[in-house]
Amino acid sequence: MSRTATVVTSKNAPKAIGPYSQGICVGELLFTAGQIALDPDTGQMVEGGIEDQTHRACRNLAAVVKAAGSSLDSVIKVTVFMIDLSQFKRMNTVYGEYFSNKPPARSTVQVDGLPMGSLIEIECVALIDI
Repeated sequence: MSRTATVVTSKNAPKAIGPYSQGICVGELLFTAGQIALDPDTGQMVEGGIEDQTHRACRNLAAVVKAAGSSLDSVIKVTVFMIDLSQFKRMNTVYGEYFSNKPPARSTVQVDGLPMGSLIEIECVALIDI
């Protein structure tokens, strides 16, 4: 049985800053690239702290998921990368605004650095209708 991978692109999320896709659909699953706090209109990092960057990363993620014909309610797994886990509670409060209905499984890890100086990067796996 052959599977076809379909590239997902949203104008409402930042363009890829390297040789990768915003998302890839395979069967009933969407795998997103990590979304950082870039404003898709300006290509610049949003100003502010972890709360502002978490909002932007979640909005970017939602745009990619929507472009695949799904929603954040259909996300089943999230990975959050942060450069400072001491900011976890502040990030988690904002994150909860986007994933309140059926919170997906999640891992959160601290990393040494993220692209373009971002404080946070979020990726997910979501169910889609085919």
